Amino acid sequence: MHCLLFRHGIAEEPANWSGDESSRPLTQEGVTKTQHAVEGLKRIGVTPTHLLCSPLTRTQQTAEIAKRWLAIQADIQITPALVYDQSPMLLFPILQNFPSEAVVMCVGHEPHLGQAAALMLFGKHSPSLSLKKAGSAFITFHKNATIGQGILEWWIPPAQLRALRKG
Repeated sequence: MHCLLFRHGIAEEPANWSGDESSRPLTQEGVTKTQHAVEGLKRIGVTPTHLLCSPLTRTQQTAEIAKRWLAIQADIQITPALVYDQSPMLLFPILQNFPSEAVVMCVGHEPHLGQAAALMLFGKHSPSLSLKKAGSAFITFHKNATIGQGILEWWIPPAQLRALRKG
């Protein structure tokens, strides 16, 4: 099983947003940079078979961009376990339901994704792992997503993903 962790793009600043936190959207710059980062994923041959995303607006917008540019056939599955205030441990039972050949893209937030990656790779929390906005990590498991059994294939910041699109 492969897990593609992808942080949402640049969103409106909380201080500039009058709506509720869950509906804070991507900025136009965030949409553009996210699209370019996803184009970089496409260039390196990432082909998700499943797409999970946090229920917040900015992650749903990011997931829609990924679905369109990566031609993901699966529907977007709204997954509350990907919200930033949830335990990353909640993600494992969800991932274990996917077949071993699945490539599951998880669109979420920090610090949640960094902590999920730490659990996947090291089996414990690590404050040093974090994804920048529209950054990505690709982790492989021999069979199921098991704590501490992941193998890091790559960790690519957004600027490098955007540069890859130009190839």
